[in-house]
Formats: sequence, structure tokens, C-alpha cells
Amino acid sequence: MARQSGVGFFTPVRGSLAAIIGLSVLGAAASVVPFIAIVELARVLLPGLDGESVDTGRSWAIVWIAVGALVVAFAGAFASGMISHFADAELQLSLRRRIVAHLQRLPLGWFDARSSGAARKLVESDVTALHQLIAHAIHDVIMATVVPLLILVYLFATQWILAVAALVPLVVTLVLYIVMTGGGTEKFQEYDKATERLAGATVEYVHGIAVVKRFGQVGRSHKRYREEAKRYVEFSTDWTKDSLTPMAMVEIVTSPAVIIVYLLAIGVGIVQAGWAQPLDILPAVLLGSGVVAPMMALGATAQFLRNAMKAQGSLAAFLALPPIPYADRPVAPEGHEVEAADVCFSYDGEHQVLHDIAMSCRPGTVTALVGASGSGKSTLARLVPRFYDVTSGTVSIGGTDVRSVAAGELYRRVGFVFQDVQLLRTSLRDNIRLARPDADDDEVERVARIAQIHDRILRFEQGYDSVVGEDANLSGGEAQRVTIARALLADAPILVLDEATAFADPDSEAAIQKALSALAADRTVLVIAHRLHTIVGVDQILVLDGGRIVERGTHADLVAAGGRFATMWRDYQANHARTRPEEAKA
Repeated sequence: MARQSGVGFFTPVRGSLAAIIGLSVLGAAASVVPFIAIVELARVLLPGLDGESVDTGRSWAIVWIAVGALVVAFAGAFASGMISHFADAELQLSLRRRIVAHLQRLPLGWFDARSSGAARKLVESDVTALHQLIAHAIHDVIMATVVPLLILVYLFATQWILAVAALVPLVVTLVLYIVMTGGGTEKFQEYDKATERLAGATVEYVHGIAVVKRFGQVGRSHKRYREEAKRYVEFSTDWTKDSLTPMAMVEIVTSPAVIIVYLLAIGVGIVQAGWAQPLDILPAVLLGSGVVAPMMALGATAQFLRNAMKAQGSLAAFLALPPIPYADRPVAPEGHEVEAADVCFSYDGEHQVLHDIAMSCRPGTVTALVGASGSGKSTLARLVPRFYDVTSGTVSIGGTDVRSVAAGELYRRVGFVFQDVQLLRTSLRDNIRLARPDADDDEVERVARIAQIHDRILRFEQGYDSVVGEDANLSGGEAQRVTIARALLADAPILVLDEATAFADPDSEAAIQKALSALAADRTVLVIAHRLHTIVGVDQILVLDGGRIVERGTHADLVAAGGRFATMWRDYQANHARTRPEEAKA
């Protein structure tokens, strides 16, 4: 983690960062020189008002030094800004490539447990948030450090009393900032939570507005939105009130006019006391406000920096996630039998989800996993394509532990269709042949017919060339059938199906079941079943409860046994007798 958030994180732009720092220091130092030149020029020219001779050569030398310093200051700032923005672009490109590469190495379960927005946040929002850190923060921090330091060094060299006086606004400002940001971490955490709650309430209200209008519940529907908006406003108002007085004092203390008047007053006092000459107060008057001003500019970017640091922490934590391990010497499975032996699994290392699972699924057979929600059937099915790795025990294909099979080989052998359908924003043709890009149009049409989606596709104006989300808007059941066609085309010898007909309409469900039955020939099929009538004819049913297999056998055997499955079957028939008589009679 340390390396991810430290030097290794910025390795691609390390040379650029050094250049940015060097140019920023040069530009900051050069920006002070013209003010010092004014003071020194005054020392040369003012005696001439009393008739003394003026060193013209020295005067012009000071002028040219000031001009040269201005050029260097502008050039340094420009070059630093240009390099920093190029470095920012380079870092963003490097990070996005690194993130995508790391995403490819993570277990599929990482995506299963997160929405696509989580990956999008990393690739887009978090990477973009680093812009302020690279493109602006380095220059701002150096200016806020080098400029006041050089000014104070010069003031101490010319008039130490005024130098000390110039320090007072800086110290007061720092104290006020500490008071103003007291409990800042907790406040910012509360602010983030309030923002998230308001955003969630807003999305919920907008997404549900059509439904609530239809049922005349507009007043109730946005109650949560009103409450969260009120809480957000109250929090923001209280926070603003708490920081209003310190902020006003900061504005007063750091005001250039106030600082100049303050230093003039001190200067007049020490001149009257005979501790300094009138000319000695000129450096403090010209440069005194420059001690605090750069820090105020830095304070204005504090929120951007906070967001950038949060993004850096988020990216570092993501890049530190351990990738899924693959064998150095992968082994090719011999056959397509799926077996589990003494399998235990835990998501967090503490709470066991699966306990001592043992099963054997032979080629050419269909095995159904049934059980109540949370019984572990989906988790067990996802161990076969290595969405997760077992905590103990083994899951094997053809006698080979899936952890010893190369990734490409594993996904050529195991196809899966889950309820959370994922279609790409490309043509329906390319969506179907995602696993086999070289498949010809006839093969695509053949599997689409089997999956009962061909006729629906032809009703789109562009047919198979219709782009999902643009030319083609699919229902849940239609999208499910596209993924079934995709699995059929992949022709994997092992299939894992999570109620593949869950979103199918009654007219096409029977056809899809027939297609899946034909597909099972010489294949190993593992089905997560919710509609019990769809698994009456399968070869083996495994009943899970609390992460354990409590019953196994055929439908007839389990019903005859009068155990847990028989109870589930009776309840299922009773619940569907009125709403879906065709299922109850199955």
C-alpha cells in the first residue's frame, strides 16, 4: 500500500515532477526580485533628491535585473504550468491503463459484488480528481513556501523589527485557520454523508416520479427528498455559521490594505524612536503583504486538494487489491466433469457461507441447485468459473483444480448466464458473438433462433446491426435471451445457469427450456433454480440450506422422501395454482 500511494504511484511522471518543482522554485524566487529591485533602486535614486550624485550604471543594472527577473518569473510559471498539465495527462493515461490491467486480474466476484459505477468512479472520477494535485497544487505549495521565506530573509537582513512585525499576520492567520478547521475531518465526513444521502434521495425521487404520479402519491414520494434537502441545508448553514467569524477575521488580517497600514504604523513608530531610517520601512511596505497572500491562494484550493487526496487514497487501495492467482504451470482439464470436494467458502474470512460441500456433475447431465434465499446456491455456482476461490477444499473440472487451469482455457470450457444481464453498447450481432468474434452471420442467427430472440431482433429497423441502447431497447426477458444466445454460440462444454428463463415470457419459456435441454447433450449443466417446475426432469437436484447440502436426488425421489424439497414443492404448487396454473400442473 505504501508503495502504491508513494513513489510508485507517480513513477511515470517522476521526471516531470522534478522539473515542475525546479521551475516553480525558480519562478517563485524570481517573482520576489522586482520588489527587492524597487527598494534597491530607491536607495540609489533618493539621495539624488538632496543633490547627491546618482550611480547611473547601478540604477540601470538594477532595472535590467528586475526586467530579467520578471521574464524568468513569467517563463518559470508558464513552463511549470505547461509541464504540469502534460504530466497530469500522462499520469491519467498511465493510471487508466494500470486500472484496466488490474481490473483484468481481479476475480470476477469483485465485479459481481459491485455495480459498473464503482469501476467507472475509479477510471473517470478518481483519476480526474488528481488533476488539481499535479497540475496546480505543486506550484501553489511552492509559491506559498518559497515566496514568504525569501521575503522574510530579505526583511530580516534589512530591518529585523519590521520582519518580526510581518510575521504577526502570518501567525494570526495560522491560528485562525486551526480554530476554523477544528474538527474538520469529522465535518467533512458529515458533509460527504449528507451529500450522498441527498444525491440518493434525488435519484430515488426522479426515477420513481412517473409511478407515484400514476398512483397519486406525489406528496409522499418526495418526502424523503424534502427531508434530506432540509438536513443538508441545516448542516451547511450551521457549518457556515461556525466558521463565519474566524473566516471574516482571516479576511481582515490578510487584507493587503490592512497589512500595509499596520506595517506603516510600525515603521513610523520605529523611525520616530530613532531605530530606523525612513527608507528602511520601504521593504516591509512593499513586501509585507506577500508573506500571507500566497498562503491565502493555497487555502482557496483546499477543497480541490482534499478531493484529490481522497481519490489518491481510493486508487491506492484499489491497486493494492490482490489479483486472482494463476498457476505458473497451468494444467488442461481432461474431460468436463465438475466436482466439489470438502468445499468451504467465506467472503470475509470470518463468516462461512458454504460448509463441507461435496457434489459431482457428470457430462450430459443437468444438476439443479435449489434452496431459500441466502442458502448459498449462487455462491456455489460461482465457484466453478472462479468468481471466487474456495476457502478450503477443491472445485475441479475434469479432475483438475480450477485454480490450476489457465484463465483463457477455463472460460473456453465454462459458460455462464446469470440474472444480472450485461449487454455492451454495440450491435446485437456483436453482443451475441462476444465470446466468438469470428462467428459468421449464419451461426449468430442459428443461436438467436434457439434462444427465441431472432424474430424480435428482426423487428428492429437495423436488425442484427441495431445498437443496444440506441436502435434497440430490450426488455429484461429479451436481454436475457440475447445472453443465452451468446452462451449457445460460445459452445462451452460446461454451463452455469442462474434461472436462465427468469425473465422469459410464458410463450417462449417452453421453447427456451427445450433449447437448453438439447444444449445439455454431452455437456455439464449446473442450474440455479427458482421456478421449481423448470427442473422436474433434471438428472440431479441438490437442496441447500445454511450453506450445506441437506438433500440430493431426482425430483421424484425427493418428493417421495417427504423432506425439505417435498415441502418446497408443495408450497410452490400452492402459490402458483391460481396465478400460473400451467406451472402448477408441470
